[in-house]
Amino acid sequence: MDNIKSYVGQHKDRFINELVELLKIPSVSADSAYSQDVINTAEAVKESLEKAGCDKVELCETPGYPIVYGEKFIDPNLPTVLVYGHYDVQPPDPVELWTSPPFEPVIKETELHPEGAIFARGACDDKGQMYMHVKALEYMTQNGNLPCNVKFMIEGEEEVGSPSLSWFVERNQEKLKNDVILISDTGMISNTQPSITTGLRGLSYVEVEVTGPNRDLHSGLYGGAVANPINILAKMIAQLHDENNHITIPGFYDRVEELSREERDEMAKAPFSLEAYKRALDIDDVYGETTYTTNERNSIRPTLDVNGIWGGYTGEGAKTVIASKAYAKISMRLVPDQDWKEITELFTKHFESIAPKGVKVKVTPHHGGQAYVTPIDSIGYQAAAAAYEESFGVKPIPVRSGGSIPIVALFEKELKSKTIMMGFGLDSDAIHSPNEHFGVFNYLKGIETIPLFYKHFTEMNK
Repeated sequence: MDNIKSYVGQHKDRFINELVELLKIPSVSADSAYSQDVINTAEAVKESLEKAGCDKVELCETPGYPIVYGEKFIDPNLPTVLVYGHYDVQPPDPVELWTSPPFEPVIKETELHPEGAIFARGACDDKGQMYMHVKALEYMTQNGNLPCNVKFMIEGEEEVGSPSLSWFVERNQEKLKNDVILISDTGMISNTQPSITTGLRGLSYVEVEVTGPNRDLHSGLYGGAVANPINILAKMIAQLHDENNHITIPGFYDRVEELSREERDEMAKAPFSLEAYKRALDIDDVYGETTYTTNERNSIRPTLDVNGIWGGYTGEGAKTVIASKAYAKISMRLVPDQDWKEITELFTKHFESIAPKGVKVKVTPHHGGQAYVTPIDSIGYQAAAAAYEESFGVKPIPVRSGGSIPIVALFEKELKSKTIMMGFGLDSDAIHSPNEHFGVFNYLKGIETIPLFYKHFTEMNK
C-alpha cells in the first residue's frame, strides 16, 4: 500500500467531484417531501459501490428506506470487515443561516481548513465520511491489494433513529456476518492529533404536549384565569434541572457509570483549550453540571436538553391568544448502564407528575438507543490505532464521544461484533447545523488511512 498517497493525489479532483454530486441530492429522511431524493441517493450509492469493485450490490427493501448492501469476497479463510454508514441527512433548517445553499456544495478555505472545506448538508455527517470507504475500496481493488473480505451496509434512516435497521439486521445475520464493524460517523481531536472514539452515549428522544383549554383563547378575556400551556410547559421544563444543573428525574442517575479518578485523569490528557472552545462558540462562559469539566459533561455524563419548543402565534405582528396547546422535543443523552427505555419511562412518569391541575400532558417517545464502549485492547482498536499512526505519524488518543449512534449496541447484540469508530471530522464541522462542512484534507486523509486498517487488521488476525 505504499502508493496510496500517490493514488489519492492522482484522483483527488475526481474524488471531490463525486462527493459533490452526491451532496447535491437532498436526502432528508425526516421530511416525506424528500422521499424520492432519499431513494435516488440510495441508487447513487449502489452505483458507486459497483464502480468501486464490489462483486455484489443490491438495494434491500425494508419497511422504510432501502439499505444498500455490497460485498467483495476474496477468500473465506480471511477476516471480513463490515462497513456501516448512512446516506440520509439532517434537515437543512434554518436555511437562512447558511452562507451558501445547503444542497449546492461549495469549497471554501477556513482557518482550520486552509486546503478548503466542502460546505453542504451531509458533507461530514455522513455522506463524506461514508464515501471515504467507497473510495478506499476502489483504491484496494484497482491496485489488487485488498487484504481481506469486505461488506457494506449503508442505510437511509439514521437521522430518524434507524427504525428499519434492527428489522433488517435481525433477518440478515448470515448475510452480515463479520469479524469487525467499521464506522466513520464520528470525529477526531484535530488534523494533527488523531483520536479514536471508544465510547458513545445512548439516547432517549421524546416529544411532549401540554393541553389547556379546548381552543385558543383571547388573552385579555381569559389571561390570568386559565392555565396557559406555554407558560406551564416552560415552568415544567425549568423544573427538570436543579441549581447545580443536575437532572431532577427520580431514578435518572441510578445506573450511571461513575468513572474512577484515574480514568478521568487519563481522559484529561487529551488536548483541550477552554478559551478556544468558548471563542469558537462565541460564548463568554461554559454551562453545565457542577464538579465536572467541559469534556466530561459532554461525554461521560448524561444530559437532558430541549431541542425545540413551540405553541401559540409565531407569525409576523401580534395576535393576543392563550394557545390551547404547547409542545417541546426533548433529548436525553445517556451513559453506559442506563437503559433508554427505562429512562423514557422515568421521564414520562416524572413529567406527568409535575403538571399542575388545569392542563393535560402527553409524552410521545420517538426513538432511542443504548450507550456503547469498545475496549482498547481489541484487535480492531489496535489495527485502527496502527493505521492512524502510520498515516498521521502520531499515535491516536482514545476518547469518548458525546454523540449517539444507537445501532452500535444493536450490532453487538445481534451480530456479536465489536465496532471500531474511525472518524475524520472535527468538532467545528457544524454537523446538524447551518454551514455543515468537511475538510478536503480530512476527506482525502480518510481515504488514505482506511486501507491501512484493512492491512493491519488482517495481519493481526493471522
